[in-house]
Amino acid sequence: MLSDAKARKLKPDDKPVSDGTIAGLSLVPGSAVGRGKWILRFVSPVNGKRREMGLGSYPTTSIRDARAKAFEARSVIDSGKDPLEARREQEQEIRRLATVPTFADAARRHHADKAEGFRNKKHVDQWINTLEQYIFPKIGKKLVNELGPADFAACLKPIWLEKPETASRVKQRCDAVMDWAAANGFIVASPVRVVDKLLPKQPGKRERVMHQPALPWRSMPAFVSNVLQSSNPNTTRHMLELLILTACRSGELRKMQWIEVEFSNCIWTIPASRMKAKVAHRIPLTPRVIEILEAQLDKSEIGEGLVFPSRNNTPISDMTLTKFLRDHRVMSDTPDRIATAHGFRSSFRDWASESGYPRDVAERALAHTVKNAVEAAYHRTDLIDQRRAMMLAWEGFCLGK
Repeated sequence: MLSDAKARKLKPDDKPVSDGTIAGLSLVPGSAVGRGKWILRFVSPVNGKRREMGLGSYPTTSIRDARAKAFEARSVIDSGKDPLEARREQEQEIRRLATVPTFADAARRHHADKAEGFRNKKHVDQWINTLEQYIFPKIGKKLVNELGPADFAACLKPIWLEKPETASRVKQRCDAVMDWAAANGFIVASPVRVVDKLLPKQPGKRERVMHQPALPWRSMPAFVSNVLQSSNPNTTRHMLELLILTACRSGELRKMQWIEVEFSNCIWTIPASRMKAKVAHRIPLTPRVIEILEAQLDKSEIGEGLVFPSRNNTPISDMTLTKFLRDHRVMSDTPDRIATAHGFRSSFRDWASESGYPRDVAERALAHTVKNAVEAAYHRTDLIDQRRAMMLAWEGFCLGK
């Protein structure tokens, strides 16, 4: 059996000395007396080849430590694995773990990868801002492979019931980040999907839907007559009137371009890039709408670009319409709430239902997506002629005719 006394006398030109306790373990002489290298010779159970495995240098690695390492390697061999391959895999795992990002770093890297897929910069910023507000302060500096369901539950708990819609979106974004981490090999799977099990039941979707405060449809004629048309016309009044008569979204109107308007056919075509559903939408233009557009065209110097430009030739702010409604205290059907520009779409929808117009025609006017995939596949027309008749009636009602 090899002892320290024998090992300290080992000379550079001596033959390797067998340990005598672990099969295949020997001390190969080094370049100086009393120094050497531990080698374990074995037959790989994987391919049957003879192999040598270094276990350190003597005396840095003592006889006792060398035997412990050799015994561990022999145990791996007995299990049918090659200890050299097992060591290589272990080293790779150590290197991989050294590159594991924190949750904040992973979120920002994932966010940068997918930023181009967002509809606009507002959504790009909103995605990461919610994580910075609700998640990063608590677990942003933790490595992704150290996080479990309880960590995410602790972050979401303060807003889970108070702000269920926000909490659900934040949870989805956390799940996306952890999926990214799994796809990159930093973790096995996202732990976020079971977070619901650690939190109270949220209110149902119907219970938490917040409708935009809308002007009651029966009050529309009075509002148009007494507010919009009671003073000299200006851009804000014209925009609100056009918004009401076309039932479009405020963003679609504020970014309206002259090239989209066909005066000959009385049609406004909003390109897919500006639509929420990413599908081009045609709106039939009624006489009063044409009148407003022609008045705006008379003010335009070149008749190109934005129909309602600001002084900087950029789209007018959405707050312009909101401020007008607030300044005139236009009350909505929601107690103690001022009506919103978006709420006029709801006013129109209620009028259409009360007036007996088919659901499909009214929904097409609002450019709502058909959610049933089978039903959507058969919708090959936008019902423009039926919608034109409906919008003429809507205009007549709003103008008190």
